[in-house]
Amino acid sequence: MTLPPHSLTATATGPIGVFDSGFGGLTVLQEIRARLPHYDYLFLGDNARAPYGGHSFDVVYQYTLQGVEALFEQGCHLVILACNTASAKALRTIQQHDLEKIDPNRRVLGVIRPTAEIVGHLTTTRHVGLLATPGTISSKSYDMEIQKLHPDVKVTGVACPMWVPLVENFEYDKPGADYFVKAKIDELMERDRQIDVMILGCTHFPFLLPKIAHYLPTCVKAISQGQYVAEQLEDYLHRHQEMDCKCSKGGSCRYLTTEDSEIFNKTARLFLREDVNAMQIVLN
Repeated sequence: MTLPPHSLTATATGPIGVFDSGFGGLTVLQEIRARLPHYDYLFLGDNARAPYGGHSFDVVYQYTLQGVEALFEQGCHLVILACNTASAKALRTIQQHDLEKIDPNRRVLGVIRPTAEIVGHLTTTRHVGLLATPGTISSKSYDMEIQKLHPDVKVTGVACPMWVPLVENFEYDKPGADYFVKAKIDELMERDRQIDVMILGCTHFPFLLPKIAHYLPTCVKAISQGQYVAEQLEDYLHRHQEMDCKCSKGGSCRYLTTEDSEIFNKTARLFLREDVNAMQIVLN
């Protein structure tokens, strides 16, 4: 069913919106809630149209904009794109062209910049690896963001098209996943043996961390995004009190999905290890 729009006034507060194409963004939501538990959150997963990785820039942009607008309609003043593909292919256009028309006082943030900011402080060799979906790799978004912030850092990326299906099908801890994890790590290290920091550029990939740690050289540090997104969000709200006062603080978390709600609830429960009661909506 379609969720009715939230009635807003100029001073109304609302939850922090978190948008993802699938379930991986739940890992970011967990980190944010752990660091900022007193805020209200509204998660929207476009699960019916996931994954976004194989879609064109225009399609990802349209889907992401629909998700952002739906969260705005539900009272969110601030939306986090907890999806690397959406952050890579849609965030800049939404920030530069759409917010002014929708509401210039609202904000949309992504997951790439917080990781790009921290990585320059973590690498000693100034050689950084990136494992991500094909869409994120082809967008060059990490390369460009890191180059802007840390011009002396070299980024080497490898696409991992099989890793998201491994997680979505709960095969990430099975023996069959070892081949795909080892193959991509080996490929990355063969391309640049000076890498000392490796970015997991997909919100699904933290589920593979035990296997990644097993095959990654001990001199290389793997970093996932959730922690840094949460830290940067806390800093952002501290620096922007005009936005912080618009974010409601009741410690609640609600879930929306474009998929059947029972299907979402079952899968999200496995990701979050807690019961979830989502509502299905239609994006258009």
